[in-house]
Amino acid sequence: MKTTDKKRGFARAHTNIALIKYWGKVDSELIIPANDSVSLTLDEFYTDTVVNFSEDYKVNEFWLNGNLMPYKHMARINRVIDAVKEEYGYPGFAKIRSFNHVPTSAGLASSASGMAALAGAAADALGDEHDLTNISRIARLGSGSASRSVFGGIVHWHRGSDHESSFVEQVVNEKDIDLNMVTVVVNSHQKSIKSTNGMQRTVETSPFYPTWVSESNRMVPEMLAAVKKNDFTKIGELAEHSAMMMHATTLAAIPAFTYFQPDTLKVIRLVTRLRKEHGIECYYTIDAGPNVKVLCQNKDVLAIRNFLKDYFEERQLVIARPGSGIKFSKN
Repeated sequence: MKTTDKKRGFARAHTNIALIKYWGKVDSELIIPANDSVSLTLDEFYTDTVVNFSEDYKVNEFWLNGNLMPYKHMARINRVIDAVKEEYGYPGFAKIRSFNHVPTSAGLASSASGMAALAGAAADALGDEHDLTNISRIARLGSGSASRSVFGGIVHWHRGSDHESSFVEQVVNEKDIDLNMVTVVVNSHQKSIKSTNGMQRTVETSPFYPTWVSESNRMVPEMLAAVKKNDFTKIGELAEHSAMMMHATTLAAIPAFTYFQPDTLKVIRLVTRLRKEHGIECYYTIDAGPNVKVLCQNKDVLAIRNFLKDYFEERQLVIARPGSGIKFSKN
């Protein structure tokens, strides 16, 4: 039996936090969102992925943190791998080893960094050049928010209407924005309602959902203008509003649900106190999970962390700064 040469690729991708949230799809197969979104890529949380292709392999294998994923759970992985194989005309299969430096399924965007790293590593294995815009399209097929983790700094996901027109571009480089984040890890366990299921229920049943879509798309140009000016106050106000609008849609779904936990509300109150009573400008944002991200400027990071240490354990407080886009290496 002839053994073919293996094709190996590596990519590291970081998580991102949406400033204008993505919540709901108009096309579940291509993962085309109902609204544009704007996000900040983070330096602290990331995924490393190695992809080996060979024509000798009979199926795709995916190992996450040393554990083999059951094949029945491989649908999104296979979708990304198939898209890369089609792009480069490759007939073989892949063995994938991925290491998450993010709590999985806890609202800290582990799927974003994971699928972005997968798309990047697969493209790195089969191609000599890295078309980041196209990689963002492919990453989207695994997880919508993964498309935003391909680029660093502040990025804009154009919702588009088909595969080609739904892509991400960088708006501001990570070195050119004074925007930091203190994450309060309220709960690092897997959430009870996955984002995909929560989105679908909200789209189908929440009477607030159409307003969410129109208001989010209206806010995107405002946010883009604010980040280009490094207008922290406007960025923070818009981010808070977007987060609370998103979570309001879940409360109006049938049946109603929420990702908030008691400590989520506690952090919201503490952030409000920091602004009103301590004169420290900071804002909260919350994705589909209980954990709260506190947006702040570099000069206030340590003061905010020290304030929150009176209420939470130090291990629950993680400082993140603007992160870079995908990194590749074949070493």
